[in-house]
Amino acid sequence: MKINCAINKIMLRRNAGIVFCVFVAMIWISGILGKELAAGEEIIDQQTYRRITKTGLTALDENKALPGYALYAPIAGSGVVYLVNIRGEVVHQWNLPYPPGLYGYLLPNGNLFYMGKTLDDETWDLWPDWYAIKGGVLMEVDWNGNVVWEYKDPYQHHDARRTSTGGALYLAIEQVPEDIAGLVKGGVEDTDSNVMWADVIIEVDNAGNRIWEWHSYEHLDPETDMIQPNCSRTEWGHANAVEPIDEQRVLVSFRNISVIGIVDKTSGDFEWKLGSEVLSQQHDASMLPNGNVLVFDNGEFRQNEHIPYSRVIEVKTSTKDVVWNYEDSPEWNFFSPSVSGVQRLPNGNTFITEGFYGRMFQVTPEGQVVWEYISPHFSKNFHGSVENMIFKAIYYTEEQIPSLLE
Repeated sequence: MKINCAINKIMLRRNAGIVFCVFVAMIWISGILGKELAAGEEIIDQQTYRRITKTGLTALDENKALPGYALYAPIAGSGVVYLVNIRGEVVHQWNLPYPPGLYGYLLPNGNLFYMGKTLDDETWDLWPDWYAIKGGVLMEVDWNGNVVWEYKDPYQHHDARRTSTGGALYLAIEQVPEDIAGLVKGGVEDTDSNVMWADVIIEVDNAGNRIWEWHSYEHLDPETDMIQPNCSRTEWGHANAVEPIDEQRVLVSFRNISVIGIVDKTSGDFEWKLGSEVLSQQHDASMLPNGNVLVFDNGEFRQNEHIPYSRVIEVKTSTKDVVWNYEDSPEWNFFSPSVSGVQRLPNGNTFITEGFYGRMFQVTPEGQVVWEYISPHFSKNFHGSVENMIFKAIYYTEEQIPSLLE
């Protein structure tokens, strides 16, 4: 009996000691947590989207998703381009000497064609936010990042394509003559600039010689190609995509006027145009093999709609009818006010980049999401904000990447 009482006393003292230690530890931890919470960032991530969402691979239906690889370059990054497989694993990356200006894509030979942002040229402050869209250097690099070809133009921006001549077709900007600028309708006056800029499409050969130019202000209509009400008058067009269709035709997209057009290279005239009756400050227009145009319709300022949302549409060029579209439900679940891209895949799926949030995903023809990946790479941009934005990603099958097969 005495032995049992002694054991009980020992256990009580031991338990009391444990309780006291736990109590002291809780007070100590509470104090630390209180200090950290007061400090803010040590406990609570102040980047809202990173805090409330997942990153990396978030969805995969192996029976319906096209196996392959997504290529992307974080806009606020230093110049790293990532290639991830269908499971979200990085299988290759390029570390390039320029930050993105604004993306890159793989050529048939497996090399990377990349648009870089030059930081030390005379155009940096042409107007507020020009630095956000400018490029400045076009590069072809091999699998190991060695430069194969390079061309610089400080006025280059947004998009460029390697051509069959060994050169490139790219977007640039130039000043609009004052007499024409005064006729352009719409837009918001920018008190920081009295100059209007417009886009030029330039083609150079392998040696960097200009072999063709197209000046948008000579072919846009000041009356009908109006700057949208939420856009500055500093830019008339703000082209964001250019694609050679064949040797004689070029497809170009203008965000600030919500216009897509096909330009005849010989005459310079538009042979086809689609405007704000269908589009809303779109990105990444491309021609499909069936002759239709696929486009990411951002929806920042859509006619007769009070809630902004994004959608992807396929437009039949002969009738200008929307013959396929993707929207989320509710619509505002899918919204990137700027950047972003879209690509039709070989199996009929559509690969979409919701660029503002670093989100890439595949949908079936019926609109079912079957693969999704969100960039985990958050960096501070030139405004000082932390983000994981992507201009656009591009999806490839294994057969399209020769270096993976070696």
